[in-house]
Amino acid sequence: MRNIKIPHTFTIVFIIILLCAVATWFVPGGEYARESVTVDGTVRNVVVADSFHEVDNVPQTWQIFAAFFRGFERTAPIIVFILMIGGAFWILNATKSVDVGIVSFLNRLKKLQHYKFFKIVGANNLIIILVMIMFSLFGAIFGMSEETIAFVAIFIPLAISMGYDSVVGVLMCYLAAHVGFAGAMFNPFTLGIAQGLSGLPPFSGLEYRFVCWLALTVLAIAFTLWYAARVKKVPESSFMFEADGQWRSRVQNETETDVVKSSVATWIVYAAVSAVLCYLAVNYTFTDVTVGGVTKKLALFPVYAVGFLLLGGYSARKSVHSFILSLLLLTVLLLITGVLGYQWYVMEIAALFLAMGVCAGISFGFGFDKTVRLFLAGCGDILTAALVVGLAGGIIIILEDGKIIDTMLYGVSQAMNGSGQVGSVGVMYLIQNLLNIIIPSGSAKAALTIPMMAEFSDIIGLSRQVTVLAFQFGDGFTNVITPTSGVLIGVLGVARIPYAKWFKFIIPFVLFLIIIGFLLLLPPIFMNINGF
Repeated sequence: MRNIKIPHTFTIVFIIILLCAVATWFVPGGEYARESVTVDGTVRNVVVADSFHEVDNVPQTWQIFAAFFRGFERTAPIIVFILMIGGAFWILNATKSVDVGIVSFLNRLKKLQHYKFFKIVGANNLIIILVMIMFSLFGAIFGMSEETIAFVAIFIPLAISMGYDSVVGVLMCYLAAHVGFAGAMFNPFTLGIAQGLSGLPPFSGLEYRFVCWLALTVLAIAFTLWYAARVKKVPESSFMFEADGQWRSRVQNETETDVVKSSVATWIVYAAVSAVLCYLAVNYTFTDVTVGGVTKKLALFPVYAVGFLLLGGYSARKSVHSFILSLLLLTVLLLITGVLGYQWYVMEIAALFLAMGVCAGISFGFGFDKTVRLFLAGCGDILTAALVVGLAGGIIIILEDGKIIDTMLYGVSQAMNGSGQVGSVGVMYLIQNLLNIIIPSGSAKAALTIPMMAEFSDIIGLSRQVTVLAFQFGDGFTNVITPTSGVLIGVLGVARIPYAKWFKFIIPFVLFLIIIGFLLLLPPIFMNINGF
């Protein structure tokens, strides 16, 4: 067994494409009629109930090779996002600012170990808990997903520095965000759309959804702490122990990094960024931040401008590393503001991190030419992950062009007939989990399934909220294993974790979450819960 060679992610995805192509020869073709419906100001194509009709299937042959090209077309935003993030963080890593910050942070952490509370709880455990709660809230409130690709490059060095492995770094941000995504309370991309298509009040049923989010987040934290403790005790128990050698080498080398004083270039960047923030503070004084359907005007940019003038100036006087870390903090704050207040997506987020990378390179004294060369080196380093994303996009294209994706949807929906409330919920939940493997987009899946499942719920006397909750769980858990997810492939690419190894590691926990999700679907069926 030890000599079994794990296939490359490229190979795995291509095999899936081949299997889908074979299916187009045997699965009958079918289509649903669709109509345009406006949900929260956005026009979406939704399935018309009882409109399924047979059509001729279109067997796929040479198209499996064209699917690579068309997959690139469809997933182009994610691919470019990955390349830009990879290039930006390559520049940031070249300044060694994050590494210096981690070393400083760990030195302060050691001092906290003298306090009784931190000695009992464990300072490392407290860090993991707080970080995972934060990212789980991000997933639950505004549907953080693609953004985690950028944070993996930050938390893996932190995890390595604390004596863990790259997997712990991924669990801290990526798993936490997607568990929060599954237990969403305000996620507009899944919960908001699904409730809108179901005719339910936006973000209703909050109380029970909060209970679900809390339970799932606690389980994810407990799993991460258990694995982290195991790796801490026996580092060789990590399945990434050998592969993490590059991460460990980098972190160990950075412990010896000398603190670099700020130069004229640092102060020029400080002045330029301050000027931009002052402009934003004047022209965008108030930002409408929407969370859970509640909108409030907040003077965020004035606060950022004042904060950066003070913190940025202080950090620039201290060292160029400190100043670059203040730029990174500002970037994260602008990211949150952009997503919640201005509906930013991958283009705006990628541009923000690119600007951060360029500012970091210039601040450190690299100059434009070296900064550009570093950016290109980062793009080259992450290119394989970007290529896999393009290939994975071809899976759905093969199913759609073969005219069998609606047939698959129709077939599994028929399995719900005569199953009773509990059985029907279970079948709905199973359908959503299986569909998520081939259709990772929550918005697209909601448009496909919710209109039919909501009407079926009415027929059997089941609350539409329970149907939405089944969709919500089914859309979330399998995100961390589906090879069609550009986000997962991007995260694993940055972390340098082979997909096959990740799948083998995480699948037991995913199956556990799926079971817990089903149990959480039962109380609203038998109990009178507000909003359900």
